[in-house]
Amino acid sequence: MSAGFEPTPLPDVEARLGDRALFPELVPWAYLNHSAISPLSSAARVCLEQAAGLTAREGLGGFPPLNAQRKRLKQTLAALIGGQAEDIALVPGTGAALGAIAACMPWKPGDRIILFEGEFPANVTPWLQATKAFGVEPVFLPIADFGRPDGPDFDRLDAALADGARLLAISAVQFQTGLQVPLAEIGRRCRAHGCELAVDAIQAVGAVPIDVDAMGIDYLAAGGHKWLMGPQGAGFAWARPEKAAALVPRVAGWMSHVSPVDFLIAPGMLRYDKPLRTRLDFLEGSAPNGLGYAALEGAVHCIAQIGVAAIFEHIQRWHDAVDGPMVERGFRSRRAPDAARRSGVLTWTPPKDLLAANISLALGRRGVACSTPEGLLRFAPHWPNALGEVPLVLGAVDEALAELRG
Repeated sequence: MSAGFEPTPLPDVEARLGDRALFPELVPWAYLNHSAISPLSSAARVCLEQAAGLTAREGLGGFPPLNAQRKRLKQTLAALIGGQAEDIALVPGTGAALGAIAACMPWKPGDRIILFEGEFPANVTPWLQATKAFGVEPVFLPIADFGRPDGPDFDRLDAALADGARLLAISAVQFQTGLQVPLAEIGRRCRAHGCELAVDAIQAVGAVPIDVDAMGIDYLAAGGHKWLMGPQGAGFAWARPEKAAALVPRVAGWMSHVSPVDFLIAPGMLRYDKPLRTRLDFLEGSAPNGLGYAALEGAVHCIAQIGVAAIFEHIQRWHDAVDGPMVERGFRSRRAPDAARRSGVLTWTPPKDLLAANISLALGRRGVACSTPEGLLRFAPHWPNALGEVPLVLGAVDEALAELRG
């Protein structure tokens, strides 16, 4: 914590599986859109409002306790991924973090980077920009190799790694199908070939267990507005300390220096040649989103209370209850046959005579919030969703299908 300053207090709440008491204003009675944007809990709002109140009352005087609060948040986030707080950087979101890391990599002309077809653009666009700027060669592989019914196929990945690659970038969970890729095995193969592993974890952290050491991850980024249930514009990144130290700080700002604010307190301290921090928090180069990170801590506090492993099991029970009945209604499940490849996301291809977008709109009129990436119907429940919702959701599906079919 910041010396001499106490962080703002954590909210006195109890988060319980299947209980949405902390969401008293949420309108949809079945909110299945956590893979898109999560609603803010009252715990997050309490933290947001107390941070806003502190700033309203104290102005600059509110900065030290909020800074201490952010240090505590880093400890909680690090615990969620099996890392250390000093290796965490608070950033606006996944794309911003990966863009900064891509810009700061010590690339050499002719380096190769392995990317995957069908990935969310947040984990493709930043790396493609780096290929253009630094003469790096992109190599695309099919993500479907990891979702085969008979198990992951590593043949193409092994061949690409054997040809030489500086970095492999992949999402822990695929946004369309919910496929959880075999990160530990991918990480092992990357290490064997001297290839670094960068992971977009926005569809995983908070709902899927992640261990950066066990999975061999070198860089990880996650926005806070999905499974962490925080606000947009407040996320985090992590890097192994030796990897962060090797980055070229091309995106450093004035707050990236060691002791960046001492010149605001003492005379004769204004210098531009002070060293930059060598851990990933050099990415925190400007004024922080204090209110956003306060709200994120309130949200993550609830997740830490329950535990990610318990949340994951709860979501799988919800999915188990809904998947078979949806198939009986003519939907084709995209759920991975292997339980180890599943996540918080469950999607279906709709019946041939209907569009997923129209089904989603019809469900929305009945109080069920869901989404439709690439024409699939996507349900993404989280810890507040009760198992008792499932029969009611299926009833809403029946009504929606009857309405759309006239």
